Amino acid sequence: MTQNIRLAAARTLLAVQAGRATLAAELERARRGFPDERDRGLLMELTAGTLRWRGSIDAVLAPFVSRPFGEIHEAVLAVLRIGTYELRHLTRMPAHAVVNEAVESVRLLRQGRAAGFVNAILRAVQRKRDVLTLPGRPTTTDREEWITYLSTSLSHPRWLAERYFDRAGAAGAEAWCRYNNAIPTVSVRVTAATTAVDQSTIYDELRAGGGTPSTVTPDAWRLPTGAFAELIEPVRDQLVVQDEGSQLVAQRVSAGVGHRILDLCAAPGGKSAMLARAVGPTGLVISCDTRPARLAVLKQTLRHEGVPTRVVRLDATQPLPFGPTFDRVLVDAPCSGLGTIGRDPDVKWSRQPDSLERFAATQRAMLDQSASAVAPDGKLVYATCSSEPEENAMVVDAFLATHPNFQRDGADLETRPDRDALDAFFAAVLVRRV
Repeated sequence: MTQNIRLAAARTLLAVQAGRATLAAELERARRGFPDERDRGLLMELTAGTLRWRGSIDAVLAPFVSRPFGEIHEAVLAVLRIGTYELRHLTRMPAHAVVNEAVESVRLLRQGRAAGFVNAILRAVQRKRDVLTLPGRPTTTDREEWITYLSTSLSHPRWLAERYFDRAGAAGAEAWCRYNNAIPTVSVRVTAATTAVDQSTIYDELRAGGGTPSTVTPDAWRLPTGAFAELIEPVRDQLVVQDEGSQLVAQRVSAGVGHRILDLCAAPGGKSAMLARAVGPTGLVISCDTRPARLAVLKQTLRHEGVPTRVVRLDATQPLPFGPTFDRVLVDAPCSGLGTIGRDPDVKWSRQPDSLERFAATQRAMLDQSASAVAPDGKLVYATCSSEPEENAMVVDAFLATHPNFQRDGADLETRPDRDALDAFFAAVLVRRV
């Protein structure tokens, strides 16, 4: 079974690198082939760990590879990265077994001619592991030294390391990168359908599993890695996995009893469920998305939470079929996802600086269209899970420059890993005055 796991890990990385799927989606597919939860856990560890540490892995491999990585077959490179990650970060399997299984994986991926190459490289990595060094933490404030350390030893794309350093300083950038590389905790909240009596029992179970109440939002709990799967099924069934930052965004909508709310990018549905609970039976929540697969997830989430909402398929970049009748309109816009690298490590390698403007163009279009659905004195809430200003404040500023009937209502929400020990979420509340 272990061989199949490593082969599945390589195929998962290849699918992610080719852009055929996100890591989360590809893991969901690949995990179906492994009924044992321990095997599933190893598959996730190999893939997510390799992506988290890809920058430092490549720096370790570089002295032993005589040609540019771009000239190495992608399947061979995936196996080398997984093998190097396992040799340097895991101890559950002897080194010779790791090398042997990497060689076998290359053969099963129809790259048998590279078997000797993979064997030689990984054996050299293991043999030299005690003398292989990566850039240490700088003892000066020199920007170039810090960028090299952040991008190589802490495994982040150089352009992103530069942004962190310039925004948060040396210590802040280091904390940001370390947060992104840590195995994330799981944040959960009790479903809207659960009764107060049930909640007391569930909280007892969460505490017994090592959970602690969130310090930033009253409805969330943090669980240690792996603890969610260990909870008894009746308890798991009453929980929703939802980031604390995501819950904070939903709270910024300030939904009230009887409100009419339009949630334009609602999948996977956690925010819609929170809003539906807030408006109560006299209110209305219309939950929208555009892709069929996301609509299916949205409907499943809302059924699980037992909240009444109406689900509509529409493209929020196009004119909306609604007049200015909603008390609240939420635009949780598609974005780069650079605020959730800790949970989605593939994102830091799949995004480039020019990706941000493409996302921003879509985000501006969504804001322009959504404005028409906001009632006078109603609020338009714009949110992303990005850390980057091009998708956040700059999008809002561009919108306000062309919509003088809207203005900011209070300070923007901006969570940040180095400052808040949370994923980076953004939300701006814009009130319509006329």
